Amino acid sequence: MSNKYKIALIKGDGIGPEIVNEAVKVLDAIASVENISFEYNEYLMGGCAVDVFDNPLPADTITGALNSDAVLFGAIGGPKYDSLPSEKRPETGLLKLRKSLNAFANIRPAVIFDELTAASTLKEEVIKGVNLVVVRELTGGIYFGEPREKKEDVAYNTMIYTKDEIKRIAKVAFDQAMKRDKKVTSVDKANVLEVSKLWREVVEEIAKDYPEVSLEHMYVDNAAMQLIRNPKQFDVILTGNIFGDILSDAASMVVGSIGLLPSSSIGGKVGLYEPIHGSAPDIAGQGIANPIATIMSASMMLRDLGEVKAANRIDDAIKAVLKEGYRTHDLANFDAKEVVSTEEMGSLIAEYATK
Repeated sequence: MSNKYKIALIKGDGIGPEIVNEAVKVLDAIASVENISFEYNEYLMGGCAVDVFDNPLPADTITGALNSDAVLFGAIGGPKYDSLPSEKRPETGLLKLRKSLNAFANIRPAVIFDELTAASTLKEEVIKGVNLVVVRELTGGIYFGEPREKKEDVAYNTMIYTKDEIKRIAKVAFDQAMKRDKKVTSVDKANVLEVSKLWREVVEEIAKDYPEVSLEHMYVDNAAMQLIRNPKQFDVILTGNIFGDILSDAASMVVGSIGLLPSSSIGGKVGLYEPIHGSAPDIAGQGIANPIATIMSASMMLRDLGEVKAANRIDDAIKAVLKEGYRTHDLANFDAKEVVSTEEMGSLIAEYATK
């Protein structure tokens, strides 16, 4: 009897539907050769939900997500929604969904493909072999802190972290390190922020439970510099919400393209899996978006569901397709044998995954 999984699909805006469709194509291909099956249910979130419900996160979407085994998400937002009040912005829907799922830990791996070292703006000797993961706290910090207000002449936000919030994200980072090279770099701004002073104290407390893992602290400004200067020094980067948001985007360019970075948001019963890039409305509908980050996110989803063999099939297929010289338009200038569309890239990965 096959393992059956209920997957909530939230395609979102811009290129979201295109890239999620290709991930589903690959999942269906995997299901045909592995002992698994998927039941998909689609829900709206983001600008498309605002258009239909005047709400970026309808209650049905929250309920559907919570009643699934996992959520596979594309991207949200676009210029047409920029003038909306904050409670109706697409991004507000995503923040609320993460909070509803208690998805407090965002796992963002950044791995360089040997075939794409030329795609990075950094020298090959600097980035060849890069394999790091950013563990970003996702439901606290300045994005959620109260009070917050915007007046005519002044605006303010509040950065808040509790000891328990720091403890739980630190444990995730150290658990990740135990599966890797056993090194955690905790990134903060403890020289000027009281929040970061508490962060550093709690992380050091948790580190005592992981004697095999080495811990170093790094100020965020130095971490940004070091990520460009010598990214291979990092194994697991542990940091808060806003710092993690910035550093993981920087890491994407270290490895060549933001279209190559997947992520998982975990912590509750149901995980949320998404590429780290945005909705790219300027290229939506043109068939030139890179679906690899979304397909890699689907692989992370399978791994977390315990389907390691199926996840390995996807990872190996992506490597094989890139090795054969197939590239989407964002990577067209880097050893491309053939430049393919979004749909063609999905089909190639699906084909290779079933071999």
